Amino acid sequence: MASVKGPLSPHLSVYKWQITMVLSITHRATGVFLSLGLLLLCCWLMALASGPQAFTSVSQHLNAWYGQSLLMLFTFSLYFHLCNGIRHLFWDIGSGFEIKSYYLSGHAVVFVTIILTMSTWLLRGGM
Repeated sequence: MASVKGPLSPHLSVYKWQITMVLSITHRATGVFLSLGLLLLCCWLMALASGPQAFTSVSQHLNAWYGQSLLMLFTFSLYFHLCNGIRHLFWDIGSGFEIKSYYLSGHAVVFVTIILTMSTWLLRGGM
């Protein structure tokens, strides 16, 4: 048996990172993060239903720097997943499969996501 000369996982060294690869991985990660964010939303709703003391406690955590960071990441994830999902819908109807379209739509997803996230946080009163 010949010895293997080279990486065991060729995807780690053979493929160069491209925007399509990064957006695919990020789309999956934001989907997971949105699912976890729903748990946070459920906690907030349960605190709201439990009374003012519980709601105040949860609100203090959400207003702290770490709560604001989580909410900003949740906002980014929501907009990214939405924009990239719209991109996938166009692919489902057979549009945008040219290489130029892949890159153009990928850059558009990132740009629109950043603009929407910044706009949301600036309109709510601070970033």
